[in-house]
Amino acid sequence: MPPAMETYPRNVTLVLGGVRSGKSRYAQTLASRYRRVTFLATARPSDREMRERIEMHRRDRPASWKTVEAAFDLPKTIKAESREADLLLVDCLTLFVANAMTGHPRKPSSVLLATEQVCQAIRSSKASVIVVSNEVGSGIVPVYRSGRIYRDLLGQMNQEIAKIADKVVLMIAGIPLTVKRQRSQRNGELE
Repeated sequence: MPPAMETYPRNVTLVLGGVRSGKSRYAQTLASRYRRVTFLATARPSDREMRERIEMHRRDRPASWKTVEAAFDLPKTIKAESREADLLLVDCLTLFVANAMTGHPRKPSSVLLATEQVCQAIRSSKASVIVVSNEVGSGIVPVYRSGRIYRDLLGQMNQEIAKIADKVVLMIAGIPLTVKRQRSQRNGELE
């Protein structure tokens, strides 16, 4: 049995950053403060390289964490898993949006609906939630229309999650920069 952990108030944290910025590692460090962690994985093993990445990420996580595949039905998974966990770690929205677009490539409205549903599930979660996502607003404008739609939809989802988050952290070269921090409802102090 893991050692007793400090009790933390329920909160939502969004960790943003570019590729290989340290997002997942930082999110896992935050999650390690909690006793019952459920990792919600959105990656799909679509090719050899992705399978290798998934396996590398699995090895990096503590064996005591529960892992649940949530490539498509993230809102339902958040609701179901929040009942038994102290913390849900969603890694990552970037792949969730790509998966949602795969199912409905010509209907951005379906991804916007999924955004609303994810936000509702996070707000109603009984567990704290850490969400990892790529910050795509600082990159180049994609050449292809589908890339521009994807960038816009992920950017919109990031904005909506940031609105409901208690804390938003931007990772740059492995360094966390807090860009939003709410006061704790428990004692009015900044956390």
